Amino acid sequence: MPQPVKDVPTVTPRGDSLLPRIDGVVVHKLTSIEDRRGEIVEVYRPSWALHPDPLVYVYQVSVRVKAIKGWVQHKLGEDRIFHSQGVLHWVLYDDRDGSPTRGMLNHFTFSERSRSLLIIPRGVYHAVQNIGDREAFFLNMPSRAYDHADPDKFRLPVRNDRIPFAFDDGRGF
Repeated sequence: MPQPVKDVPTVTPRGDSLLPRIDGVVVHKLTSIEDRRGEIVEVYRPSWALHPDPLVYVYQVSVRVKAIKGWVQHKLGEDRIFHSQGVLHWVLYDDRDGSPTRGMLNHFTFSERSRSLLIIPRGVYHAVQNIGDREAFFLNMPSRAYDHADPDKFRLPVRNDRIPFAFDDGRGF
């Protein structure tokens, strides 16, 4: 008969993760300011000093229900992602030579209730799945503008032998 296993702490009393994070990955929690008319949330401020590169390019991405985007890696630029709407599950994998966290996986789930700015360093593979029940949206403010003639995107199939993670079929991770 299996014995129950006691949970280990995963967050601080403020809700900050205690789990190890891939070197260079930043999660900056954002605060929505609400009043009777609606809400406002700051997406990005250089004064936060979270990333040294200037804001050069912004685009919005939608992810349909249960859809998966990724795996992708950038060799020259870094992604700065703001979660706007819906429920997105991000998985990051560090495959960088010489990284102190090489081989580490990170998981993050964001929604309107946990808006954050996620900074993904160059060389870290990342993929995202919409685990909500409606289309999800995020903004990307990469450190380099997209080069249509020479894209800085290196892709792997969603199912591959390099990354030790398989996305779930929707019944749970």
